[in-house]
Amino acid sequence: MRTITYRHTAVVGLAVAALITVGCSNGRSIDASAPPQVELIGTSETAAPPAEVKLTGERDVEVTLTGPIAARYASATEYQRQALGKPLTGDRNAGARASGLVFQQFQGGVITAKNDKTGTPGYITWGKIREAWNVQRDPEGVPEVTGENGSVGPLGAPTSDENAVGDLLETTFEHGKITYDAKKDQVEVTVNGKVVPPGL
Repeated sequence: MRTITYRHTAVVGLAVAALITVGCSNGRSIDASAPPQVELIGTSETAAPPAEVKLTGERDVEVTLTGPIAARYASATEYQRQALGKPLTGDRNAGARASGLVFQQFQGGVITAKNDKTGTPGYITWGKIREAWNVQRDPEGVPEVTGENGSVGPLGAPTSDENAVGDLLETTFEHGKITYDAKKDQVEVTVNGKVVPPGL
């Protein structure tokens, strides 16, 4: 009797092991002697933005860009760098606003960032869009000699670089956008959803 009991238990045990193996194998045979398959996952590393960028400014004065301004300049295309030109010097042309916005003026544009913290995106504003952004405006966005312009004006700080939208070039700001139609040489300024005179 004991021999039969052991054989019966052994047969049941083998049957359970076979069922588990079949259930886990999805119908494929398993080669227990084969080593497990390991896939390599490709990764890419991007270089950290530079802590600073040294440039020769107007009158051959050395200018050091730091933080988000340096990072944006370092990531700019050669075309963008040439269009920006040399950095301007002096307190009026670089620094921080009371809002925390940091900026660096260049001969052909400006780079701004919402603050000087690492990882804050910087944006390039230039050409006709920059000119329209620099028009002094009242709080509603209408051009006015005693109004404010740039980041302290009604449009606020840039929230994008200049991008192509159909046939237009467009930059978005905290409170609006400016588009430029190069074919017609026309600028449209929108403040808080309302189109206002460009003032150019």
